[in-house]
Amino acid sequence: VQLQASGGGLVQPGGSLTLSCAASGFTFNRWALGWFRQAPGRERETIACMSSNEVNTYYAASVKGRFTISRDSAKNTVYLRMNSLKPEDTAHYYCATGPVILCPSDYLGQGTQVTVSS
Repeated sequence: VQLQASGGGLVQPGGSLTLSCAASGFTFNRWALGWFRQAPGRERETIACMSSNEVNTYYAASVKGRFTISRDSAKNTVYLRMNSLKPEDTAHYYCATGPVILCPSDYLGQGTQVTVSS
């Protein structure tokens, strides 16, 4: 299983970014997908998840209403659209997958850094 995240960078507060995660090595439309983040000195946080059938989603309270997870089975890619970014969203963002209903952590990619600063 391989997960390659991209799309991170430096953005001003209030700005937007879309992270992408290209997946391979498993049957994409059969496993749940999720995004985690971890900032220095803080625990890893599950922020968004989507079930394999796209029916069920989960968002952490800290991002609900601002972030949106989506998946494209034709491209084997999962996305995280992030709007209204805040300095506290600064972290390393990872995508994950696994054969569970929601919020997998079996396989994590190497992640991409998001920095929100003026």
